[in-house]
Amino acid sequence: MAGGLVYGYWTAAINRAGGPITGWNILLGFVSAVAFMVALTGVRALAPRLRRELHATTWAVFAGIAFGFIYSQSGASILRCCLMSLPVAGAVGALTFYRYYTHEDAEGHRNR
Repeated sequence: MAGGLVYGYWTAAINRAGGPITGWNILLGFVSAVAFMVALTGVRALAPRLRRELHATTWAVFAGIAFGFIYSQSGASILRCCLMSLPVAGAVGALTFYRYYTHEDAEGHRNR
């Protein structure tokens, strides 16, 4: 929950660009927080049921989209937002794949 609130506040702060706080800005923050938490809850429920490759890909896509959306609030073009989120998604995907690869046996069962 706290992560969603931080994400929503961060989104609203970037969107207003140092200007005054408005009702639409607050609404954007709350809607972003709720959307982030719903997506995070979905990823946390779905991803562990997948094989390690798809598990890591799910987290990479989530991180890339979350970063791309928050970067788009700065007023950058869609192309730039996509290009900037690719390294974030790639890094998250590589790190999570490494973690899942080293914490599973050959059949894909998690070591606990």
